[in-house]
Amino acid sequence: MHSTSITPKIRAVILVLLTGAATSGCYELQAAYGEAALLAQRAPIARVIADPTTAPALRRQLQEVTAMRDFASRDLALPDNGSYRSYVRVDGRSVVWNVFAAPEFSVEPKRWCYPFVGCVAYRGYFKRSRALDYARRLRADGMDVSVRGAAAYSTLGHFDDPILSTMTGWSDADLAAIVFHELTHQLLYVPGDTEFNEGLATFVEREGVSRWLVAQGRSRDLAEYSAGRRRYRKVIRLLIGTRRRLRELYRSWVGKAAMRAQKRAEFAALRASYLRLRPSFGPHAPLADWFNGEINNADLVSISTYEQCVPGFAHELKLAGGDLRAFIERIRKIAKLNRAARDAAVCGRA
Repeated sequence: MHSTSITPKIRAVILVLLTGAATSGCYELQAAYGEAALLAQRAPIARVIADPTTAPALRRQLQEVTAMRDFASRDLALPDNGSYRSYVRVDGRSVVWNVFAAPEFSVEPKRWCYPFVGCVAYRGYFKRSRALDYARRLRADGMDVSVRGAAAYSTLGHFDDPILSTMTGWSDADLAAIVFHELTHQLLYVPGDTEFNEGLATFVEREGVSRWLVAQGRSRDLAEYSAGRRRYRKVIRLLIGTRRRLRELYRSWVGKAAMRAQKRAEFAALRASYLRLRPSFGPHAPLADWFNGEINNADLVSISTYEQCVPGFAHELKLAGGDLRAFIERIRKIAKLNRAARDAAVCGRA
């Protein structure tokens, strides 16, 4: 209904994507096809809002997106470009499925390396079936694997990323979080340092949502968002503690049989701790879907990827006196350091 025709500009972009991908391999080719399909379907948000067939709930949320988007550039110093000013409807709740992996006796991630973005701690697929196929191959090689759907992703400013239907239908705070997170990737991205990049985007996302709700005078929504963050932090502390103990176990190397037994015991203790907390969470239990299935090293990798550096970025904002523009300048300087220095500056406080 809202799709656009393939303009000469989009056609040229698709040609560049597919030509580059064809020289890189099947994985890059599927990524290029997926991205090209989304680009071809973008429709300006203003047009979708004006369309009389647009559902009222979607119209209202897209109106909120326009306000969020303006706030992001004006008050959060995030890029002012064409991203999140268009809309695409996609099927399902996820647009990509990310595969995380770690060795059986390690909490360090397997990494994959690509042009432009460097080495990252996950591998994304536009089709869930392909993600699951790849996950099966990794498991056959003895890896711990986790496949998680994502409602959004960033092209790092190379293209004008749209709002996707997978991003709507949630609370306004959750939608703002996605927009602020993905725009942060466009603002600053260090090739090959997933933890730094995701930690920065996660921190700016949370700080941005709090500031946006305050600016909107939405005190009740802010209270709910803050309560949700407190619940989430309790679970994150459990996961980080388990990861720390497993790292010590794996370094001790007491033999495969003993390692597997102690590993099972650690994950059983993690699940038991979560179940003790869950009644206090009410209907909004964080990561409930995770604890309904198997949890392994790869799940701990995916969490640490996003959370490890967040305390360090919070510390940097304090040093900047709470000024986000000054904070970003501090982070730009840190981003130019080598990996060890960056880790020492912001990623060693978790």
